Amino acid sequence: MGSDQPAGAWRTVRFAAETPARSTPITWGQRALWMAIRRHGAGQVMFTLKRWVAVPRRVQSDPERVFAAIAALIVRHASLRTRLELTDDKPAQLVADAGEVPVLLVPDESGDPAGTARLVADRLAVEPFAHAQDWPQRFAVVTRDGVPQQVVVVFSHTTVDFRAAELVLRDLRLLLARGGIDAPAGLQSADVAELEQRERHRRRSARAAAYWVEATRRLSRDTRLPMRDPLTPRWRRGLLVSAAADTAVRLLAGRHAATSSTVLLAAAAATVGEWSGNDVVGMHTMVNNRVLDGYPVAVAKLNQLALVPVDLAGAGAGAEPMAQLLPRVWQAAMDGYRHAYYDPQELSDAFSAVGLPYATGVNPHCYLNDIRLSTDSDLFGRDVDEGAVRAAMAGSSFVLAERFERFTWRMRIEIVDQPAGLGLALTADTTYFSLGAIEAFLRALEARLVDAAFEG
Repeated sequence: MGSDQPAGAWRTVRFAAETPARSTPITWGQRALWMAIRRHGAGQVMFTLKRWVAVPRRVQSDPERVFAAIAALIVRHASLRTRLELTDDKPAQLVADAGEVPVLLVPDESGDPAGTARLVADRLAVEPFAHAQDWPQRFAVVTRDGVPQQVVVVFSHTTVDFRAAELVLRDLRLLLARGGIDAPAGLQSADVAELEQRERHRRRSARAAAYWVEATRRLSRDTRLPMRDPLTPRWRRGLLVSAAADTAVRLLAGRHAATSSTVLLAAAAATVGEWSGNDVVGMHTMVNNRVLDGYPVAVAKLNQLALVPVDLAGAGAGAEPMAQLLPRVWQAAMDGYRHAYYDPQELSDAFSAVGLPYATGVNPHCYLNDIRLSTDSDLFGRDVDEGAVRAAMAGSSFVLAERFERFTWRMRIEIVDQPAGLGLALTADTTYFSLGAIEAFLRALEARLVDAAFEG
């Protein structure tokens, strides 16, 4: 264990499933990651999901129940005992029927077990997963005076997405509390991979590929943003925290009977169009793909990118009223979401067939990633007076954050939870965005939301 790893001892947890070991192709969601790894390297595209669960008080007196719950969780979900062979042209996932899982035991010396769990999760996530050798998650147990307090799970994104991680944590809580679960587990990653080989899914993928080609042909790779010598590192991320934007999004969602995510997509697309000078802007979003039978409770990586081309040509001079823009954005988003489940290799082949670049270099379009845990539009306790909301803009805070030497997108907008308001983040290529322009773009997005909330 390196010096940057949390101190503690290791405990081996053994598991043995009743179902046999098997091998299947990787899923489409996994293939998208595999193709990105081949282009950019694992260090540039892989990330982890860090979670922790409190151990119920009635279980704390029997530490063995915690380790039994971990073993039962791995037996229940074959995805958690799946390794990936990603080294050749036919990548596969290998499901084990038995094995051993190391669990790190970390004593809490701070008096804050949840805080220690957060620290442990951060440190367990530092070292990249070696997917041919490692299980796709790492476990730790935070103890106080030898008594288990928190179970930490750090997931590789190769095998679970956000929804799957929450399903696994739900089952972990039940296993800790009850010792067992009567209901059968949902589809696992290997099950999804086998379904994706069927004719119905192949037709769906073909339709998606045709949609992507047609939509991409509508988009311009040009921008009126002036080019300059980039900074080093080339990409910079800025974060604006705005209580005013938070209230404005909620007002707009309620007034137009729209989701807050659609409101943010519309405002972001309009702002991108204004800055780029393009009448049609390409907005990429992540779609969870959980509408098919069995998929809502599948423990697998199902989320994939959607392409949403937003037509702004009818806006004319000035900002288009949100009442006109939202229905068009909603329809474009629905089309994009319907075509967000596909075999990435089929997309690559379809793009090559018509001479379009696919996943090469820096994507010139915008990736909007809404990663809020809560997307509600409740206005309870908020001052919705126009003067108060506009005055709140003066209290919005901006900071420059991470730096990246390599990145996939010319610009990525993130919507994140922040205690003081809505977090609007922009990671941008400094070939096109100065540091001042990053802040100016985010403040323009904030102003567009607030102005739209009070348009006549």
